[in-house]
Amino acid sequence: MALPDPPTATVEVLGVDDFALRRRHRYGTILIDMATHRPVEVLVDRKADTFADCLTAHPGTTVVCRDRAGAYAEGARAGAPDAIEVADRWHLWHNLAEAVEKTVAAHHGCLRANTAVDPEPIIERTAAEDLRRAAEQAHTARREQSVLVARTKRRYEAVAALKAQGKGIKPIQRELGLAKETVRRYYRAGSVDELLVTPRAGRRNVLDEFTEHLHERWNDGCTTALTLFDEIRALGYRGSHATVRDYLRPFRDVGAAPPATPKVPKVRTITSWMLHHPDTLTDDEQLGLKQVLASCQHLETTAAHVTAFAEMLTGRHGDRLASWMTAAASDDLPHLQRFVRGIERDHAAVRGGLTLPYNSGAVEDNVNRIKMLKRQMYGRAGFDLLRKRILLSPLTHSGTITESGTEPNGVVILTPKRSAGVAPKSMVELAPPASLTVQ
Repeated sequence: MALPDPPTATVEVLGVDDFALRRRHRYGTILIDMATHRPVEVLVDRKADTFADCLTAHPGTTVVCRDRAGAYAEGARAGAPDAIEVADRWHLWHNLAEAVEKTVAAHHGCLRANTAVDPEPIIERTAAEDLRRAAEQAHTARREQSVLVARTKRRYEAVAALKAQGKGIKPIQRELGLAKETVRRYYRAGSVDELLVTPRAGRRNVLDEFTEHLHERWNDGCTTALTLFDEIRALGYRGSHATVRDYLRPFRDVGAAPPATPKVPKVRTITSWMLHHPDTLTDDEQLGLKQVLASCQHLETTAAHVTAFAEMLTGRHGDRLASWMTAAASDDLPHLQRFVRGIERDHAAVRGGLTLPYNSGAVEDNVNRIKMLKRQMYGRAGFDLLRKRILLSPLTHSGTITESGTEPNGVVILTPKRSAGVAPKSMVELAPPASLTVQ
């Protein structure tokens, strides 16, 4: 504690981000000199006024690298009004990925409608359709009674009731004891159906690759769940007997299993295909993506917007942002339109992130280092000691933590998993080129 703070010169390019002092309760702020990747200050909270006061006390900053948090945007404008703000590209891509996943979930029904079985003759087709419809109705009824769906409906009703009373997000958060992001998601939802698109669409299940075998064996007369469980376990199934039993229950109610239909890729699988570079996809994945896009015009349009945004992001073509926003906002894609509105509120920083070479990699690396320092302290020391350790912990000339060991002053130092300031590899892999088209 008696050691003085390291001397600092004027920081022209400053990185800022928050870190948890106590997760979901208290957060601090770390400021990084992006030229040296060294922390220059640690703030006790993440309020806009605190950040603005720090910038005012240390003038000379010309560029501020930050995430999409509103408090840091407000603080930067107040404390360094002439500085250029740069939104981190990884966070931009992450925000787009969330919008794409919600869009895929909303249109997942289009894909299921195109997987109907068409056996012959007509009598067999009618019987098969009746069985399939009955089984789907039974599965839908069970899904609507699931814990996740029930909890989502209950929380939406509670948030909507408090919103109708004129309460904001923070008062609702305190009253219901929910995380701020959870309350915000429910608060901004137009209806409960918007929140249920992902639970209703379903995610990848351990039983997916064995359903065809279960359908065939059930219609062959083997209707014992334990026997079928043993059979698919021999084929590689790693789930529980209860999962198999629950899946077969609707078949028992209707008297037969519907014909196995082609499996529709899960929401996250389709989202992953759309966000990855085509060169990283296998031939089967590329074919699956083309089939998906050919089955739904909305998803095909979404994929085109993702491609255009990825080109801007990887090539740093910020001059294309305005035209991209106009095109995305003009299509009937509510979740993508919401993403565009978010960009409009932070347009200058987003354009800077898509134009300038700066990113928040060095900041994120220091946040990971803080987690290591906190673990060493076991929560037994206060903020002042943590701040000293953050500022005084040695780094190499490249900005990364040095090899594991102990410096002469007794400070333990470790090696991180990746170098500071280096964009994640997925940043390049996720960006699809303009060649992604469906014939």
